[in-house]
Amino acid sequence: MVRLFWRRKRTLYICFALVGSIFLFFQFHSNVPSAVVHTMPKPVDRLKGGERIEDHVPHAPPPVHQPEAVQKMKQHDENIPPVALPVLPAPQSIIEKMNLTPQYPPEKSTADSVGPGEGGKAYSVNRDKLGEDQVKFDQGWQDNAFNQYASDKISVRRYLPDYREGACLTQNFHPDLPQAAVVICFHNEAWSALLRSVHSVMDNAPSHLLKEIILVDDFSDRPYLKEPLEEYMSRYPIVKIVRAKQREGLIRARMMGVRSSTAEVLVFLDSHIECTKGWLEPLLDRIRESETNVVVPIIEVISDKTLQYNNARAGSVQVGGFDWSLIFHWHSPPKRDKERPGAPYSPLRTPTMAGGLFAISRAFFKRLGYYDEGMEVWGGENLELSFKVWMCGGQLETIICSHIGHIFRSRSPYKWESKFSSPLRRNTARLAEAVLGPYAKFYHSQTGSQKIDFGDVSERKAVLERLKCHSFDWYLKNVYPEFFVPTDSVAHGDIESEAGPHCIDSPLKGNGKVIVGMWPCHKEGGNQYWLMSKLGEIRRDNKCWDAGIEAGRVALFDCHGVRGNQHFVYTSNNEIKHGERCVTLSEDNKSLTMEYCSNSARQRWKFDRSPLILTD
Repeated sequence: MVRLFWRRKRTLYICFALVGSIFLFFQFHSNVPSAVVHTMPKPVDRLKGGERIEDHVPHAPPPVHQPEAVQKMKQHDENIPPVALPVLPAPQSIIEKMNLTPQYPPEKSTADSVGPGEGGKAYSVNRDKLGEDQVKFDQGWQDNAFNQYASDKISVRRYLPDYREGACLTQNFHPDLPQAAVVICFHNEAWSALLRSVHSVMDNAPSHLLKEIILVDDFSDRPYLKEPLEEYMSRYPIVKIVRAKQREGLIRARMMGVRSSTAEVLVFLDSHIECTKGWLEPLLDRIRESETNVVVPIIEVISDKTLQYNNARAGSVQVGGFDWSLIFHWHSPPKRDKERPGAPYSPLRTPTMAGGLFAISRAFFKRLGYYDEGMEVWGGENLELSFKVWMCGGQLETIICSHIGHIFRSRSPYKWESKFSSPLRRNTARLAEAVLGPYAKFYHSQTGSQKIDFGDVSERKAVLERLKCHSFDWYLKNVYPEFFVPTDSVAHGDIESEAGPHCIDSPLKGNGKVIVGMWPCHKEGGNQYWLMSKLGEIRRDNKCWDAGIEAGRVALFDCHGVRGNQHFVYTSNNEIKHGERCVTLSEDNKSLTMEYCSNSARQRWKFDRSPLILTD
């Protein structure tokens, strides 16, 4: 029993000793704070009165007395240099990686801003002083057919003055204008030009009237128009980018924009334009008055070389016309329109529109059958819509109080791929067959395209029949009576020399004065197609032969209708006379001169005198 008692008593002592050791161990380590230092909240720096102070961390324990051994250990740790953790740079945006300019939207310029192109002023670049940048300068011209180098130096939100004048400055608009969808199609457009177009739309229009901006990418292959454009435009919820899966051309690309938009009014703009202050309201106000009003702003010239903005005065605005090749032309408005009520600030009737910039009610556009999507690339769609607007109960107007600038290029920088050899000729042939009726004869006489494959136009004709539209004859007599109609001619066709197969040939446009010359006859109309009017004018469209421009030569000049230097006589002897001189083929068969009449074969010409008669 005694042995058992001592055995249990010894076990009890061992337990007491073990518990006491554990108690002393935890009591000692409770005085060492290193295990909790790294979990304390870090003091926060803040500014007070311009000086940096530290916020005290709430509930932090007070300093404690540390044993000597612990202090020595801590001093040893502090002498060890800290491990340098790698600092990773902030990830670059794709715009920064591609070094695009600008990389983010700049501040909108003001009248006090100083910089290239501000105020619409010219920014001239001396290529010879660019050094290594000459390559960049040349590439910009090659890619865009305008001075991209200058465009990149000018702010995409540059300041332009208020170009409105007179009554436009005090114009009142209806308080409940319809909202607009702006559709901008582009293909490989310059970064700065495209951004400037979009910013000018937003910066100069009331936000409540601008429902959406649809950017239609017609299969661009330049990388900056992909992810970088998405990144840049992501700042603007109203901007939507729609991308074609193949090259569609302007006509079908615009229809993609129409189908992707919802606003009541559609505004079509090019991708190298600049809208100015107050551009949108007058367009919408006119459409609110009648949804059959199709409206065009004053389209002003932005220099392709310096990006100078050249505004047009209200009294100098031109209107649209066309020729029998169905190509658009500008011309001065007739006297009856110049003297309209409210001139020069009231809306101005125009027979046709250029087609790059205009606004139309979505409902009316739909009723007219939209664009002809059987057309390729671009060209002809503007005249088709112009004719249908007038013939089907609408009115086409230039709105004097709306100003938009456009970079006019001397060439297209893009290569068009089409299964048709001449998309423009095919488009105009479709237009002639669908809209002109018997007047299509004059188109074919001038273009020589009777055999071209223009496809099926029955659907386009059906639109005119369904809407019970007026005829093209009505259009010529009521909308464009100034237009010369070939039925008024006394001779027509090519003018061939009796001395050999050479025909009188001339383009309508050229650098400086256009001198009428000679070329081997090709019997395809075009530059060799002429009409002789009852006034004795030998003309094509609105250009007439003129014997007073250069001595001894025949040049082309605007027809003025008062005879004089533009009066010629086609004699019974087949001579073409002006006064005492006859039109003469040169000895080398390459030029045309005015010589005294001598009954030479070189002064006799074959010119069809048969009347041009319209037949259904």
